[in-house]
Amino acid sequence: MPEVAVTAAVPGIGADAAFAAVADFAAYPRHTDAVREVVVRPADGGLESHWEVTFRSGVLAWTERDVLDPVARRIAFEQVDGDFAVFAGAWAVRPEGDGSAVTFRATFDLGMPSLAPMIDPIAERTLAENVRAILGGLLGPDVTFS
Repeated sequence: MPEVAVTAAVPGIGADAAFAAVADFAAYPRHTDAVREVVVRPADGGLESHWEVTFRSGVLAWTERDVLDPVARRIAFEQVDGDFAVFAGAWAVRPEGDGSAVTFRATFDLGMPSLAPMIDPIAERTLAENVRAILGGLLGPDVTFS
């Protein structure tokens, strides 16, 4: 399965504030046109979020279970329904220098094995670009990516 990893250095914003921004999924559509809508609601001690994102000339939609751990500054997610065959991963935030570092990791399977060699690289690139746009919008123009 393809894996996407994005790490951002966030100068001047502490880990708790960066985690709070990352955990605000409903704000994501304001930071990239690719995220059309995110609806978040409480569910069994965690959150359930429904996502609609632009992918190529269509829309991908899914619902994921999000488990937030503010003490560890970690959010684990896993699709429970939707267009992916598999979509799971985590956000992690840690203190770094005068600010913080944010890491996003996800694995996915679009469920189209015969098209995977063509579609998976596009999906990997698109997901990474969208995560960078979201983090830049949430955490400011000084964010850098490694």
